[in-house]
Amino acid sequence: MNENIERPSLLQTYTRSFSPLKNRNLRIYLGGQAISLLGTWMQTAAQSWVIWELTKSEKALGIVVMLNSLPLLLLAPWAGGIADRFNRRFILIATQIIAMLSAFTLAILIQTGLIEIWHIYVSALVLGIISALDFPAQQAFIGDMSGMGQVRQAVTLNIMALQLARMLGPALGGFLLKAVGNSISFWINGFSFLVVIISLMFVRSHQAEHKGGSSRGQFRETVDFLRSQPRMIDLMIFASLVTFFGLSIFNILPAVADHVLHGDSQTYGLLFGASGAGALMSTLFLLPLSQAAKRIGLIITAAAAWMGTFFLLLSQSSFISLSMVSIFFVSLGAPLVLTTGLGVMQLMAPGDIARIISLFTMLTFGLQPISSIIIGYSAETLGTQNAILLNALCLITGASLMFFFRNGLRQWELKPIVPPIISSKEIKKTYRSKKFLRQSQELF
Repeated sequence: MNENIERPSLLQTYTRSFSPLKNRNLRIYLGGQAISLLGTWMQTAAQSWVIWELTKSEKALGIVVMLNSLPLLLLAPWAGGIADRFNRRFILIATQIIAMLSAFTLAILIQTGLIEIWHIYVSALVLGIISALDFPAQQAFIGDMSGMGQVRQAVTLNIMALQLARMLGPALGGFLLKAVGNSISFWINGFSFLVVIISLMFVRSHQAEHKGGSSRGQFRETVDFLRSQPRMIDLMIFASLVTFFGLSIFNILPAVADHVLHGDSQTYGLLFGASGAGALMSTLFLLPLSQAAKRIGLIITAAAAWMGTFFLLLSQSSFISLSMVSIFFVSLGAPLVLTTGLGVMQLMAPGDIARIISLFTMLTFGLQPISSIIIGYSAETLGTQNAILLNALCLITGASLMFFFRNGLRQWELKPIVPPIISSKEIKKTYRSKKFLRQSQELF
């Protein structure tokens, strides 16, 4: 019955992508997030280079990422429930304060020359725990401010801020590393959290009332629902492929800058900046336009294969210009897979969306502890370029297998339907009903 619904033009879709900015609360919050994210990516670039200077080890780079992402895997069954049960604003303020203190601590240790690798390991683990709690709460809080009618556009705008920070942060961080020293990026990041804390105090939001049940029990219900949704499973598989074989390559960019390109911290900043530029272009132009496309499955499949192809080119490059071009084109595809997956899954979620976000995080970014260790060891054992080549081939193979063996994915069109919100007690019964399973197949 939805075949006669007129789809908006590309221009209308692109314009509507920015419509949540009419919401004063979102403007304030996203503005604060943009400043904080800039500081975060400056610190990310600086921290990786500090690790490289301390150890000259790809394994150490991988261990830090593992410690930072392991809590996403271990705490996901509880994190989404916590974000649904408690005040999300207070959760976000608390996580920002702890992250700010962590940044200031590292800044002092680096500036005084007392920094050791174990300090960074501990900080990475603390920030990983914070991120596990912060991510589902943050994404759901965006929905609290925007309403479900604009949640996909609001999530896209948040990702735009992220990609802008990814483009400018590492490049600026690399420049400051060379001009001023390692500690300045950590100081800037610490102060940037104050902006987010202030914005959280001024915005208004409406959080739906949570209805009882244990967090872990509700997480099992969410898994039951996921099993009934083949397209949700497809989205998570693609996000997992891109995270495991694609994003893990960025963990060893310091080794690419040093061993392969024979550069310095500024070279590393340029590589990371090229990644941010590609992701920003994708988020500003490709992602909004993709929302008007009919075949979401084909877009995601093509984006994953596109990323693998340009990772292949990166694995063969020994020139900084070609490496920057390769990373730029790789980064055009990542937001199409990850942001589309996150936004569409929130639209398809039947109840408390934080639990869906938490599961998405667990099954995608939660794989980073494994992928970061593997890419670190393979880079030291096989060589940096061979490790990138192997991951690129795995990503292309995974996308090809999904295309040929998931027939429903190729035909899938997201209908302009928002599933009804139902209570937590009704979810378990509804998930397992034959009528619901049949209707789910018809809708998605």
